[in-house]
Amino acid sequence: MKHFPIFVAVEGRRITLSGGGAAALAKLRLLLKTEAHLTVFSDDPAPEIVAWAEAGKLQLIRRRAQAGDALCAVLAYGANEDAAEDARFAALARADGALVNIVDNLEDSQFITPAIVDRDPVTVAIGTEGAAPVLARAIKADLEDRLPTGLGRLARIGKAFRKHADRLPMGRKRRDFWSAFYFNDGPQAIDTGGDQGAEDALHALLDRHLTARPAAGRVAFVGAGPGDPELLTLKARKALDGADVVIHDRLVSPEVLELVRREADLISVGKEGFGPSVSQDEINALMVDHAANGAHVVRLKSGDPTVFGRLDEEMDACEAAGIAFTIVPGITAASAAVANVGQSMTRRGRNSDMRLLTGHDVAGFADHDWQALARPGTVAAIYMAKRGARFLQGRLMMHGAAGETPVTIVENASRADERILSTTLSDLAADLADAKLTGPAVLLYGLAPRAALAALPDTIFRTDIKEAAL
Repeated sequence: MKHFPIFVAVEGRRITLSGGGAAALAKLRLLLKTEAHLTVFSDDPAPEIVAWAEAGKLQLIRRRAQAGDALCAVLAYGANEDAAEDARFAALARADGALVNIVDNLEDSQFITPAIVDRDPVTVAIGTEGAAPVLARAIKADLEDRLPTGLGRLARIGKAFRKHADRLPMGRKRRDFWSAFYFNDGPQAIDTGGDQGAEDALHALLDRHLTARPAAGRVAFVGAGPGDPELLTLKARKALDGADVVIHDRLVSPEVLELVRREADLISVGKEGFGPSVSQDEINALMVDHAANGAHVVRLKSGDPTVFGRLDEEMDACEAAGIAFTIVPGITAASAAVANVGQSMTRRGRNSDMRLLTGHDVAGFADHDWQALARPGTVAAIYMAKRGARFLQGRLMMHGAAGETPVTIVENASRADERILSTTLSDLAADLADAKLTGPAVLLYGLAPRAALAALPDTIFRTDIKEAAL
């Protein structure tokens, strides 16, 4: 992030602008929506600027800007459409202490003006750091369609009521009050009773929340999916939006964690195979303690919480403590992995069942029905199999599995750094060692990547199956 987004207080403060043509007009149409004192310097202003000055909307000084003209200004815009004059004005304004923006000159600007969706006092700013203005405008148009024009009225009414709402304790109780107003009671009341109806609804809603019993804490076991945030379910997103505490695994991707509400407590309880980890008892205690204190706890697990997620142990802990819980399933890594190699886990005439296995458990390398797995046509997704690859290879071939049985390993399934290794059972251990995979991987036994995928452009299929490193 090269530009940090902030909202600058401009009410009653100076903003200066140098220029009088089309670029100046475009900026002024936006700046006139603010409550700043606008001063424009131009020896040849457009008629619209003259009219705004005559209407008292801005001050027009009919000359080029000079030293001292930007004193006490918080922002200064160079909109002369002349590189030399804009550079001269920028130097003067910086010397006077103002932040400078030169229209269509990202490199020499100290700040940029975003595309804005105006539902005053609700303002949505969209920036692309100058990389894609057309994209910013498209997002702006989409948001304007989605946000009702009456949203600003609700926000203004709510702002005036904030001192009354301070009677509610900070945290969840106050958030629940405002959520109920903005998304339920408020819109209904303003539709039927206008502004007065919305104000009456606020008073009634506050009375209900002041007398209501404190909400009980609860736990939501949420599947974070394999890593791509676009694979999160809508229900998972909603849970993250409402969480007070998020207790997450090591394998939950940073992109997914970015979606957690900023005010929520984020607690990492990562476990690493054959490495350091937080004990299960500690995790259970964290969940129960926070929920017992009234928090909405999200236990965020990579993939699907019902697949090798130790879910039963954590549900038992909640039940023993009398804590209510829900389960929000997610896309398990096997589903993402098999999709990205262009295959399906079942196929008519090949296999009518499929298996989800773990390569190791708490006792070490996991044992399975090797004879059944070794049968031709068997398909299995094996989690946590990198360290146990030689063990798996030996057991399967010992029970009659053919050495040419296809095996595909997908590392970091669905993520930007996904890698795919296509091999056979006889070469599995050696190829896996050469590949030096470091991320979480799923081993797809009995499946090879669809050949057609290797010919697709990188924009569609990111990983080159023939990559030399693999």
